Amino acid sequence: MKLESKIPEGPISEKWTKFKSTVPLVNPANKRHLEIIVVGTGLAGASAAASLAEMGYKVSAFCFQDSPRRAHSIAAQGGINAAKNYQNDGDSVFRLFYDTIKGGDYRAREGNVHRLAEVSTSIIDQCVAQGVPFAREYGGTLSNRSFGGTQVQRTFYAAGQTGQQLLLGAYSALERQVGLGNVKMYNRHEMVEVVTIEGKARGIIARNLVTGKLERFFSHAVLLCTGGYGNVFYLSTNAMGSNVTAAWKAHKAGAYFGNPCFTQIHPTCIPVSGHYQSKLTLMSESLRNDGRIWVPKKQNDDRHPNDIPEDERDYYLERRYPAFGNLVPRDIASRAAKERCDGGYGVGPSKMAVYLDFKYNMMQKYGRTEASKHNIENPDDATLLRLGQEVVKEKYGNLFDMYKQITDEDPYEVPMRIYPAVHYTMGGLWVDYNLMTTVPGLYALGEANFSDHGANRLGASALMQGLADGYFVIPLTIGSYLSGEIHTKAIPTTHEAFEAAEKRANERIQNFLNINGTRSVESYHRELGLIMWNKCGMARNEKGLNEAIAEIRALREDFYKNVRVPGTDKEFNPELDKAGRVADFLELGELMCIDALNRNESCGGHFREEFQTEEGEALRDDENYKNVFAWEHTENNKWELHKEELVYENIKIQQRSYK
Repeated sequence: MKLESKIPEGPISEKWTKFKSTVPLVNPANKRHLEIIVVGTGLAGASAAASLAEMGYKVSAFCFQDSPRRAHSIAAQGGINAAKNYQNDGDSVFRLFYDTIKGGDYRAREGNVHRLAEVSTSIIDQCVAQGVPFAREYGGTLSNRSFGGTQVQRTFYAAGQTGQQLLLGAYSALERQVGLGNVKMYNRHEMVEVVTIEGKARGIIARNLVTGKLERFFSHAVLLCTGGYGNVFYLSTNAMGSNVTAAWKAHKAGAYFGNPCFTQIHPTCIPVSGHYQSKLTLMSESLRNDGRIWVPKKQNDDRHPNDIPEDERDYYLERRYPAFGNLVPRDIASRAAKERCDGGYGVGPSKMAVYLDFKYNMMQKYGRTEASKHNIENPDDATLLRLGQEVVKEKYGNLFDMYKQITDEDPYEVPMRIYPAVHYTMGGLWVDYNLMTTVPGLYALGEANFSDHGANRLGASALMQGLADGYFVIPLTIGSYLSGEIHTKAIPTTHEAFEAAEKRANERIQNFLNINGTRSVESYHRELGLIMWNKCGMARNEKGLNEAIAEIRALREDFYKNVRVPGTDKEFNPELDKAGRVADFLELGELMCIDALNRNESCGGHFREEFQTEEGEALRDDENYKNVFAWEHTENNKWELHKEELVYENIKIQQRSYK
């Protein structure tokens, strides 16, 4: 199959406008007869379900949590980008477009990214209208702050809980439609199969996680809004339940998987504290606005951070990247932290951490401003610190409280200790400009698709993409497909395709229960995570990737011989749910390593140690790898590679520099 991106012709600034003006539509009377399934109810899913129901479609929404409010979108902290230029600092739609393409190391589609930048401004208006409590300045105007990879302030935020507030807005819109009878909500249901009939997506098989029953659902189109697959690494900032199962079942049903090895490592996470951990905690990138990252200049320095004089501290990001300083993109900040720790300059008990220090800006930036407001002349350090702390508490208080609860250290008194951790996946199901996968009628939105972030996502752009896809993109693009489906009557779920899909799902479940081995599902997940982190994590090389592929295959073989899943399939059984998810991770992990092995370059979050500059930066190969890797599943754990060439007509490709 040839990959068709379906990007409209014409100048970049007119593509989306032209598309909206010419896309086929479905009239209101016909919408009432068309059924849409939305799997996942985070920002992308909740906004899509609410918008499509508002337009008149019959929508069924599914989530495996007990409420859509439990979606992992709620965990996002720092903010959401939009090219509003409220700060009058030179921002524009084109600058957001450029920053996103450059931040992704020139591995994203121009058409999709420019549309995202265009739509970003409408997202803020939509959310304000819903009552999302964005932070405001004293005069009442919306406040902005900076995030990595930019030199403007375009990030809107609600303290350190932006994702929660945005999700509450989308959830309210969704529940309104549920109340009106336009959306049928299925909580505690997990999609375990995509049903295809004559090559088109025609519904799903979902498992009721409370009763264990497999249930069949027909639709004219299926939307996957199921998030990313970072939990393949076991330790990540993702919610414990986040998984790849829905996307993976779609992949095995014919949807190509795009750039699976493009994984984002977030530089500001609380370090691993022991082997007993099953989750890592993010400290928002917004903290890099006012926190300065440093390590001691002396190797293996065990002194308390407050005892290390200023001239013995290495503010290595400010030293290496003076133009952007502590606000370089995440992949660059993460690799720099790893380089310092690997060189013996790490801090804390594990020596695998660096300091994030707020004292300087607390005193010199905020303390002096507050002292001036209070007409305090020549304030002493104690006064500056006290006044500055109040401002920092207002901006970041919940994040500081979270850090203290987890580490028992007060970040107002001592610097935070941080280290990179898996946070987001830029890879996902391949989609065209309409967000449709290679299976007609099957769409992927938000983090579940690959489309907007290239090899590295800029901070505060995940929320932007999720809401853009759900509120503004899919309501228009889906008409292109559904306008041709108005004569398709509802297909009974007794159809042989539904029978076959349910049979596959049931056989898989029975297989897990019948193995009756000696090892827990958790032990396999942990072992897989170690393989992935050590050999397909922040740095990869040919030898390690080949070893990882062999180790994952052996681990998967042992899993199907030796895993123990207690309980039955006729009850609430989280271990059985987890077994299915880990089985999918064991297949995905192999594909990620194969993808990384085939991409003989370094770009963004994909850092092959063999391909780097003399200064240790990522070395791209635009001649051979300026493309999207889209993998087709051909048979049992075998894949065929397809490539979509990326065309840049509006941005000059060059070596990324933040110096």
